Amino acid sequence: MAGTATVPGEDPDRFALVDSALYTAVIGDVCDEIGLVHQFLPPEVRALQPGMRLSGRAMPVLLADVYGRPGRPFGRLTEALDALRPGDVYVTRRGEQHCAAWGEIMTTAARSRGARGAVVDSFHRDTPKVLEQDFPVFSRGSYGQDSGARSVVCDYGVVIEVGAVTISPGDLVVGDVDGVLVVPAGVELEVLERALAKVAAEDVVRRAIEGGMSASDAWAAYGVL
Repeated sequence: MAGTATVPGEDPDRFALVDSALYTAVIGDVCDEIGLVHQFLPPEVRALQPGMRLSGRAMPVLLADVYGRPGRPFGRLTEALDALRPGDVYVTRRGEQHCAAWGEIMTTAARSRGARGAVVDSFHRDTPKVLEQDFPVFSRGSYGQDSGARSVVCDYGVVIEVGAVTISPGDLVVGDVDGVLVVPAGVELEVLERALAKVAAEDVVRRAIEGGMSASDAWAAYGVL
């Protein structure tokens, strides 16, 4: 569509565009259109605060359950945090044990490495201390129970699955008030270009309906609803 913004090639500019002009719902619609129908993480994974937005490159982290404090508490957690690069998003799936997979010190470490956020299909803790750092975190909720005797990081920078979503290192992670989705790196440019066009079309449809056009006529004219 004429007037649609172009997608920048450099990550910082691309993330800024996603944060300012796109949102998970429209990106998810485009993924559906091209046959990627399992890109949203489970709906229980939510932002700590509704206004939080997130975009960045996935740095997947693999957790394993333990039962009792292991000889190496937390496994390779510190290695995973130290491996974060500017633009990364720490992403991990949950184990069977109920415990916090994110907290205050992890937030500080990730921020110091230039990471853009964390997405944990588990719980977080130290909520006030996390929030005061102004760092986007998405989780299943707050729960103070420590992971030290319940969970370890066994690997990082590897492919993981969260719900029905396969997440590879470098995939685009986007989060907002409506949830978190992952766009595979191989189709990212196409998805973002189509999402920008869809946003522009939705603006046209909204103005048409506000001007008196029926929803049925708008759908027939524009194919967007």
